[in-house]
Amino acid sequence: MSAPVLLVIAHGSRDPRHAATVHALTARVRSLRPGLRVETAFLDFNAPSVPRVLERLAAEGADEVVALPLLLTRAFHAKSDIPSVLREARTRLPRLRISQAGVLGPSPLLNAALEQRLYEAGLGPGDRSSTGLVLASAGSTDPEAGAVIAEIARELRHTGWCAVRPAFASAVGAGSFSRTADVVRGLRADGVQRVAVAPYVIAPGRLPDRIATGAEEAGADVLAGVLGPSPALARLLLTRYDEARVPATGAMSA
Repeated sequence: MSAPVLLVIAHGSRDPRHAATVHALTARVRSLRPGLRVETAFLDFNAPSVPRVLERLAAEGADEVVALPLLLTRAFHAKSDIPSVLREARTRLPRLRISQAGVLGPSPLLNAALEQRLYEAGLGPGDRSSTGLVLASAGSTDPEAGAVIAEIARELRHTGWCAVRPAFASAVGAGSFSRTADVVRGLRADGVQRVAVAPYVIAPGRLPDRIATGAEEAGADVLAGVLGPSPALARLLLTRYDEARVPATGAMSA
């Protein structure tokens, strides 16, 4: 029996860079596991939509699909939007077995992808002890998502950075300083010599642009790129796919 299709579900954006980055990431996933069928769908703004891809797969005779939310935290889209779309598809396509994988974060592989982007932006491996890190996420109205970002920042603080603080582009904040620019200025006020901003987002768009603008306005020394099609992120997608298959197969492929 063939392996289930991996369906990567992205949010979508009016910014054309978003879809291009998502497709580059799924192409890297295919290169890491030749033979695995990897499809891409979007919740909004971009085509193809999730229902259309699932209908096509069913028409082509696919037996099973693992739907993987391209999301870093378990917020509204992972808890409501995607499950609702998948429930409706199961009703319309009863022969197609559809399961939902977990969201991507938190994960050491995401931390590795963040570090790679920081080094590409000019930060040296020996710079951690004198660098304050701003972990800048898009933000969410879901308090669970904000709490996860704050916890990741606390954990990263123990990996050699002189300080790590979360920032949010929209919707939620933590403490007095929540916007990227405010967090950068707060680290400066505390005497941090070098400040680096690491966007904890996958693809470009309006909110990542807001993070970059805040970093530049406040004079951050280093601004990393979005996670994008990094090797570590591609490996993480396959990890979540394998984890979703464990209950059905009792084993996880490498």
